[in-house]
Amino acid sequence: MTDAKQEHWDEVYRTKAADSVSWYQPTPGPSLHVLDELQLPASASLIDVGGGASSLVDRLVERGWSDLTVLDIAAPALDVAKARLGDEALRITWLVADVTAWKPDRRYDVWHDRAVFHFLTDPGQRLAYRHALETGTARGSIMVIATFAPDGPERCSGLPVQRYDAAALATELSSAFALEHDWREEHTTPGGGRQSFQWCVFRRR
Repeated sequence: MTDAKQEHWDEVYRTKAADSVSWYQPTPGPSLHVLDELQLPASASLIDVGGGASSLVDRLVERGWSDLTVLDIAAPALDVAKARLGDEALRITWLVADVTAWKPDRRYDVWHDRAVFHFLTDPGQRLAYRHALETGTARGSIMVIATFAPDGPERCSGLPVQRYDAAALATELSSAFALEHDWREEHTTPGGGRQSFQWCVFRRR
């Protein structure tokens, strides 16, 4: 984990309300929709990479999911989610880590990433991410990923991003994952702006 990277994201959550950042969703609709379509059991294990203060974990707890992990580089983001969940937070595994430097010690049925991968503009970062992804999944595991689409923002939170369509994401991941489904989402930011996202569902080969 690089101190500069961690400090950047810590500062974001120290200086902005969690519901004011551009990626905020009142309800994580696309994520819940695809998990419903996949008909995954509530006993499935899921890690939300870059989950931060997202309410996805809240909604999954409400649905009876019992094996949930949230990983984020910014401890203040996780603190927001823990405070919101109250006692329910004790049922979640919380990891403060840079996914590109993280070594999973288990495998997950579902790897969920809404908007971490597109911040990895260096090929070495993407290679390190894929190493963690492949270590943390097994054959048949599902990956749900969202990045900025080709017509999405070129920068986010003061940082450059790498934009993708489904074919580009498949190229990045195809050595270990097969693309099963893809779609676009027009996300509305808290400020009323529009951001184009590319969503993909992959299955570990």
